[in-house]
Amino acid sequence: MEERRLPPRAVTIAFIDCINRGDAEALGRLMSEDHSLYVFDEPPVTGRTRNVEAWHGYASSFPNYVIHPHRVAAHGSRVAVLGHTTGSHLGLPDPEEEKLTLIWVADVEGGAIRSWRLIEDTGQNRTRLGLDLA
Repeated sequence: MEERRLPPRAVTIAFIDCINRGDAEALGRLMSEDHSLYVFDEPPVTGRTRNVEAWHGYASSFPNYVIHPHRVAAHGSRVAVLGHTTGSHLGLPDPEEEKLTLIWVADVEGGAIRSWRLIEDTGQNRTRLGLDLA
């Protein structure tokens, strides 16, 4: 029997749910073997094992970290999420951190997240990724 694959939007929402629960092992099950994490202009973290280790560390250091999606746009295998976080490494009180929005971009292949990218929330990025209000 062939394993059922979730569509890209559902995989991305499940990925965010795992992040919000601090479940690095479940995150790993949603990553491709060659998964890459891109955080703004930092060098990428590449490979499932390295990313699971990194998420274990982040979840341990910031157990209250939560992604709050505002808007989701899916175009084929690419899913963009506009939102904000609380409980992150920024160390800001939640009401201040809530004012800082950003965009996550997931590239999904074969039911797994191949890349997870954090980018600036700009008008240009919102338009390019279909996250405009209109």
